[in-house]
Amino acid sequence: MKKFKGYDEARKNANFTGSAKLPVGGYVVKIQDVKYEEGQNGNSDRILLAYDIEEGEFAGFFKKQYEENTNEDKKWKGKTAIYVPRDDGSEKDEWTQNTFAKWTASFEESNDGYKWDWQEKKWKGLLIGVVYGEVGTVIDGKEIVYTECRFPVSVKKVRDNDCPVPRFKKKNGYTGNGADPKSANDFVSIPEGSEEEIPFL
Repeated sequence: MKKFKGYDEARKNANFTGSAKLPVGGYVVKIQDVKYEEGQNGNSDRILLAYDIEEGEFAGFFKKQYEENTNEDKKWKGKTAIYVPRDDGSEKDEWTQNTFAKWTASFEESNDGYKWDWQEKKWKGLLIGVVYGEVGTVIDGKEIVYTECRFPVSVKKVRDNDCPVPRFKKKNGYTGNGADPKSANDFVSIPEGSEEEIPFL
């Protein structure tokens, strides 16, 4: 049999599981990196957190996923962003302040002796709990379901299995009628370059 032209690429794709979907629930993670990013085009500043799962069945999940990805432009998938309040008195800013405070409180509750001192770089190496929830969206006309980091909790809440369950979130006209139940419950193949559609995935 003669080797066909696309075999090597097909084999590479077959060996890579894509974006394996974490089940809904809480995870103890360790912060791998912290980056402060100034807002562009009128957007708020934000703190970018890169992390990996530290405990349980899925420990090392994002490292394994990164190492198995053979794409040249591969990205670390275990990350999220915390938006920085503008302190402008708006209703939206009040929500941002509350969310920011939940992160700082969860860091304090999860790390003995740690107190938030406006030095976000000190989060590197700390543990925190994060809760993943499901999101339905439409990409290239196809409905998919994936999970993303939705909010922080204390490490104790994760270990005690005492995390709130996030509501299902719909985006980009998702209806649920066209989603593939198999991909929704097993693996979701996210197209390369879709980071704008699926933030921080």
